[in-house]
Amino acid sequence: MSFKIEYLLIAALVLFGGIFAYQSIYSDFDFGGSDDKAEDMISSIDPDYEPNSEPFWEPPSGEVESLLFCLQGAVGALIMGWFFGYYYALYKVKKESAQKV
Repeated sequence: MSFKIEYLLIAALVLFGGIFAYQSIYSDFDFGGSDDKAEDMISSIDPDYEPNSEPFWEPPSGEVESLLFCLQGAVGALIMGWFFGYYYALYKVKKESAQKV
């Protein structure tokens, strides 16, 4: 009876893994970013459109751009985790000190 949640979790992982494998093998997806889709949409509306500004630096390849995007997400998650951990520890300390009084 105590292993019910573990069995459900394993079944869910196997199910999602199977769906992922099926979609990866039998589907042909083009993984493009939203920037590409926006550029295509703007070009279809107004072919003579020119942007107001240019980026001051463009990464040398798509892999570097993906790496920087992932690092940005990791740093953000680290900062959020630190704040949540700090305030959770502060809450626990206040709760324990209130119980001792």
